[in-house]
Amino acid sequence: MSTHINAPEGSVADSVLLPGDPLRARFIAENFLKDAVCYNQVRGMYGYTGTYNGKKVSVQGTGMGQPSLSIYVNELFRFYGVQKAIRVGTCGAVQKNTSLRDVILAQGACSDSALNTMRFGPLHFAPIADFSLLDAAHKKAVEMSLPVQVGLCVSSDSFYDDSEKWKLWAEYGALGIEMETAELYTLAAKFGRRALGILTVSDHILLGGETTAEERQTSFTSMIKLALETITSV
Repeated sequence: MSTHINAPEGSVADSVLLPGDPLRARFIAENFLKDAVCYNQVRGMYGYTGTYNGKKVSVQGTGMGQPSLSIYVNELFRFYGVQKAIRVGTCGAVQKNTSLRDVILAQGACSDSALNTMRFGPLHFAPIADFSLLDAAHKKAVEMSLPVQVGLCVSSDSFYDDSEKWKLWAEYGALGIEMETAELYTLAAKFGRRALGILTVSDHILLGGETTAEERQTSFTSMIKLALETITSV
């Protein structure tokens, strides 16, 4: 029985977008989905189902951090039969050739989280995207003339991190630091589902510069459209 998503049977689509911010979930539903219906408001974590290009799509907020995302993705996979999930989130860039509002397709996700340490002990699992979703998203981004990069992201448990570990991640080619994708990919592997992280650069850790909270909530429309075009085409 689902604890954190209070949705009637059949009310969640098998294709779901996953913004961390529940207000971004509401924004997506109100501005991109046709005939959107709210199926969840538990703890203010909004979930909606509507249609895009004639296909049923849901959008579910997950909160910040891997433990929070893990709750909602577990329930979506276990109890609601979700087959495809695309995270639509933000990240901080750590490479010189990446700019604010660029879109990153997370091919893989490094992490400093203890979640996979608890799962695998001394073994090291490599969380990666579903290739069909990744390939489709890249082709759609090119069609849409979006500034897009494909590569590693880092899912960190720390937002305020004074250790500057990001410099080491950057040295090994990571494009951006965020907080959820590694757990999404791990759960997709566990349940045999397809997942992708699409991230918009909201701030630049290396070069400075950032977007506002309102901009992060309502203005990253290119990423949202890319995710919807992708998830309804594969």
